[in-house]
Amino acid sequence: MSVAPSKAPSETQAAFERGQALLAAGDMAGAAASLRAALRSAPERVDARAALGLALYNMGDLDGAVEELRAALRQNPDAVAPRLTLASTLIARREWEAARFELEAVLRAHPDLGQAHYSLGVVRYARGDLNGAIDAYRRASTADPQNLDARYNIGLVLKLQRRDAEAIPELLAAAAGGHARAQYFVGTAYATGAGVERNLSLAVRWWFSAADQGVSQAHDALGQLRTVALGRGRRGAADRVAAEQAFRDYRADLWKRFPELTPTPDWSVGEALLGQGRVADAVPILILEAAALGEPAQRLLETLYEQGVDGQLPAHDARILGYLESAAAEGLRPPIR
Repeated sequence: MSVAPSKAPSETQAAFERGQALLAAGDMAGAAASLRAALRSAPERVDARAALGLALYNMGDLDGAVEELRAALRQNPDAVAPRLTLASTLIARREWEAARFELEAVLRAHPDLGQAHYSLGVVRYARGDLNGAIDAYRRASTADPQNLDARYNIGLVLKLQRRDAEAIPELLAAAAGGHARAQYFVGTAYATGAGVERNLSLAVRWWFSAADQGVSQAHDALGQLRTVALGRGRRGAADRVAAEQAFRDYRADLWKRFPELTPTPDWSVGEALLGQGRVADAVPILILEAAALGEPAQRLLETLYEQGVDGQLPAHDARILGYLESAAAEGLRPPIR
């Protein structure tokens, strides 16, 4: 009598692959359930146990993650991914010495692994070893030049050591790559002259970039500078003139985003775009111009909010409303009724 072959291996693989897919999709609870199903039939699967540890880590179940990851490493001490995840979990538990041990074990076998150097920088910084943290972050940046967090952290730690002139190139590199927090710090450096020659126009440019990515401190810094430019604070006339000029320079720089347009002193960039019927391009630019104290842009936004543009922009557009409410809260216009 023949016996049908077991389907357990294929079912185990299917459960593992489903868990991996759910992990990639961000469904950590679903991933954990599928990976546990795979491990019930194949407890020797290191890849499934490592993935389960990662899912538990992402769920915030740090104790469970440590248990699974250490079990995976007992099965395969040379596995890199679970050891890195274990180090991250130990960092989250603030177990610095244990995390350092795991990271140094990885780096002995893989000395150029940027992720391990970066995490080691986090550990050294937390333990007060600032020079060691800088060295680790530099190694992480060398291994992966696209690691903007590493460049940003180098700059941040150098600033903490009051080494502003050394910090600025690192922060500038991260800011130029799009790192939002670095953009804010670079803007602040230009506003105060910390490590660079003071340049309020560059400060405004970087603050706008950071604010566009949701950095609230950059939004606040621009609001404070608008207060100065409008003469509402206690700053002197020279500061007011400098603030006005910085916002004027920012509005002028917006023309560079549209090289096909011919700059004209009679129109703002947003007006020029509207004149060409490019409403979708015009609205975000008008919001930037208005936030940079461009009065024509402010008036146009109010009209567009009330009337819209047939077939292109509905009245009471949410983006325009968001700006108008922000401007009203800052006292730049009456509240929306």
